[in-house]
Amino acid sequence: MEKGEVDATKFYESIADKYPQALKIKEDEEEHEQRLIGILNDDRLNYAGAIVLGLNDALVEFTGTLAGLTFAFANNLIIGSTGLVMGVAASLSMAASGYLSSREEDVQDTNPITSAIYTGSAYIITVVFLVLPYFLLDNPYLALSILLVITIAIIAGYTYYISVAKNISFKKRFMEMALISLAVAVISFGIGMLIRQVFGVEV
Repeated sequence: MEKGEVDATKFYESIADKYPQALKIKEDEEEHEQRLIGILNDDRLNYAGAIVLGLNDALVEFTGTLAGLTFAFANNLIIGSTGLVMGVAASLSMAASGYLSSREEDVQDTNPITSAIYTGSAYIITVVFLVLPYFLLDNPYLALSILLVITIAIIAGYTYYISVAKNISFKKRFMEMALISLAVAVISFGIGMLIRQVFGVEV
């Protein structure tokens, strides 16, 4: 709605020479815009950095980790359980990092404890979604495929929210996050394959 008010203001400016009364309407639109900005009070925007820290780290780290474990073990219960244990431990670590990072930045309108909660929560929720296919399916490679679809969906959903809320390019941010996550997954899958071949891991 706020972006619509901006577009309306530009339109009235463009016809002001021919229709001077449009300037009065433009002033009204600017007033509407300021009122809308005043009611935009979303904590998730204030803590966007904390959410990105948890979300992105979980996506990159666990997409890669689970891809590596998939080829190393090829056993869904072991892969899912290992990923979940690692995820809980890592989310606590990330929450602590988020708290310390927020303390150092000393940004107004943010609370270090709230920042830590957002970071840890974003991390563990992402991990749960990523390991879920391994608990629901028997085929590890099918689970990995679904994991990659979930990864893309999470990136798309969050990127869309941020692009609308902060008026930034969806395509650029989405491609950046997706390419990083998928590249790490491919590399980790290759490492898992190498480890299985070198050490002869059979589960």
